[in-house]
Amino acid sequence: MELSQEKTLITHSNTYARFLGYDVRVRRDQQIKPKGRFKTRSMNNKVELNIPFKDKIERFLFSNGIIEQRKDNGKYEPCKRPQLLNRTDLEILTVYNAELRGICNYYGLASNFNKLIYFNYLMEYSCLKTLADKHRSKISKVRGMYKDGSDAWGIPYQTKKGQKRMYFAKYSDCKGKQCEVCGCMNSKKYEIHHVNKVKNLKGRTKWEQIMIAKRRKTVVVCHKCHMAIHHGEKKE
Repeated sequence: MELSQEKTLITHSNTYARFLGYDVRVRRDQQIKPKGRFKTRSMNNKVELNIPFKDKIERFLFSNGIIEQRKDNGKYEPCKRPQLLNRTDLEILTVYNAELRGICNYYGLASNFNKLIYFNYLMEYSCLKTLADKHRSKISKVRGMYKDGSDAWGIPYQTKKGQKRMYFAKYSDCKGKQCEVCGCMNSKKYEIHHVNKVKNLKGRTKWEQIMIAKRRKTVVVCHKCHMAIHHGEKKE
């Protein structure tokens, strides 16, 4: 058997290995926790998926001009995105929500998912700074303009059924709770479907069309949709 050195890693199971954008390892945790009437090492020999923040999240934020690093203390600071200033307020918010939900949905299986709260904060304040710069105003005034009577803020828009409001997405609402193919939110199990190249997709099925539209090699699906994809069947 010939192995590609670029795609193959032989290492200890407790050492992280990169797979489909996750850092994967088998945990070696000797901590004893109660489980019913007994005590057990519940986390030992369990597969752990982690988000590689440095390589994935930070790279995404820097490459899209969402954050910058301060020279005085090295901290990250959200910044405006000039390339979005020619869009409407609703379009700007839609861009941020789509980016945040895409990343949070994909990493919904990660053990360190809660660390995305900082990612959520950076995204929200970059959005607010972009809106404030567009209106030549301050973040506090933008928040005040779009407040709904509570601490939350959202941009109103008109539909055939009347006025609705789009809020800034929350990372905690994106934890793999919705299948990107059928839209169900009550599945007991969500999985990641992966393809080698988006350009090889023909767009003949719904899941292929979704991947082509999002230009992503991965999609979050419920177990039933995942089985249907692999067996070439339509989910009823």
